[in-house]
Amino acid sequence: MENMAWLSYLRELNLLSLTLRIVLAVFCGGIIGYERGKHQEAAGFRTHILVCVGSACTMLVGQYMVTVLGQNTDPARIGSQVVSGIGFIGAGTIILNSRHQIKGVTTAAGLWASAAMGLAVGVGFYECAIIMCIVLHFTLKRLNQMDDQYVKLTTDARIYMEYEKDFHFSQVVRALRENGWRIVFLEPVTEESAVGASVQFIMRGEEDKGVSKEEMLEKIRKMQDIWYIEEL
Repeated sequence: MENMAWLSYLRELNLLSLTLRIVLAVFCGGIIGYERGKHQEAAGFRTHILVCVGSACTMLVGQYMVTVLGQNTDPARIGSQVVSGIGFIGAGTIILNSRHQIKGVTTAAGLWASAAMGLAVGVGFYECAIIMCIVLHFTLKRLNQMDDQYVKLTTDARIYMEYEKDFHFSQVVRALRENGWRIVFLEPVTEESAVGASVQFIMRGEEDKGVSKEEMLEKIRKMQDIWYIEEL
């Protein structure tokens, strides 16, 4: 009962609860931001802290307006604007590069989740915020390692290639087939022009047959009229 009384006290608006909520927002946002920063993402350590603390303060303002100032307003309305506004920040982290690769979606989702975590801290829902912080960290760090492990185990490889206009892509198809590989996906990145073109494709190797992925890429790289090739 004594613990519950302390928890109820910390859910009220007082100097101790204000300090705790801001510190907890910094801590939770920092944990998620540190993981993103290690991967050189656009939104890293400081950005996630700012988003989380800003969201927490937004909910604190709403709670203050109702409990202290006595205004007849819904404190959740202010918090709902955070969910809308974070979309603009998240959109800034998503880019489509020249090779038609979409980057930054995970970081944008992490920012959105950090904002929600900050709202939970701000309203005094400490249990939810701490559990959410643990789940987010596990998702971004541990599941990312599992994803990398899956990529290492699979034989699929996404390839980006640029070539001159005189080059016939059928040469690549033939070379892959002769070395135990096949194309399972093909997409032009730029249309063929007077200079050349670029494509993306996924090649899949048959188990225990043909050459390794690195050897296959080297064979394609040595073909005449190919400017550039890399695994994405």
